[in-house]
Amino acid sequence: MKATTLICALGIAGVLCMPASLAAQTAVAGDAPIAGGLPATIPIFPLESPTLFPNASYPFRIFEPRYRAMVADALKGDRIIGMVMLQPGYEAEYEGRPPIVSIGCAGLITDYEELPDGQYTIVLGGLTKFRVTGEDDSRTYRLAHVEAVPEVENEQDTIALGEQRQRLESLLLALSGRLRIPEPPAGVPDEQVVDELSQRLPIDPVSKQRLLEQDGPLARAIVLTEILEALSKAP
Repeated sequence: MKATTLICALGIAGVLCMPASLAAQTAVAGDAPIAGGLPATIPIFPLESPTLFPNASYPFRIFEPRYRAMVADALKGDRIIGMVMLQPGYEAEYEGRPPIVSIGCAGLITDYEELPDGQYTIVLGGLTKFRVTGEDDSRTYRLAHVEAVPEVENEQDTIALGEQRQRLESLLLALSGRLRIPEPPAGVPDEQVVDELSQRLPIDPVSKQRLLEQDGPLARAIVLTEILEALSKAP
C-alpha cells in the first residue's frame, strides 16, 4: 500500500486503516457539501449487488479503465466514491450507462495501492447512504447528483440493537458450519457488526438491497434475524 501514517480499527473482516492526515480531513467540509457530509455530485461505481454498508468497510480491485480514472480522480480530491446496484437486465448495456437503483452507499477510500499495470486495490469505508437524483455525463465514468440519507438511532434503538446482536450471534453460531462467518469480536460496535454481516451474508442481490434500504442498523438487524432464522429452518 502507499506509504503513509495510518489509523487502524479492527473489524469483522480484518483491519480497516485510514491515513492519519485523511482522518483529520474528514472532519472538515469538502467541496459543495450537502446534509450528511456528501458533496452534491459524487462518482458512482455500479455493481450487480450491494457491496458497501454505512458502518462497514470493503476491499475492491479496480481494473476497468474508466473506473481506474475514477479512482485516480477521487484520490486527488475528497476520496469519496458511491457504490450502487445495477438494475436487473444490465448485461446488454454494461459498457454504457445501464439503469441503477436509486439508493446506494457512499464510501471513503481509506487505503489503496496502485499496481504496476495501472489497476488499483482500494478499501472503502462506509460513510452514509444516498439517493441518486440525476446523473452528470461529463466523465468517462459515472457521476451522480445525490442527497444523503442519514441513519439516526435514538437511545431506545441502541438498547434494542444490543439485544438483537445477541440473537444474531446465536444464529451465526448455530449456522457456523453452513455460512462459515466467524463470530464478531466483542469490542466491535453493534452497528458495525450488523452492517458487515449484511455485506458478507451470501444472499441474492435484491435481498441485500432490501437490507441496505432499511432505516438503520436496528431495522437491518431485525431483517437479518428473519433471514438467518429462515436459513436455520431450511433443510
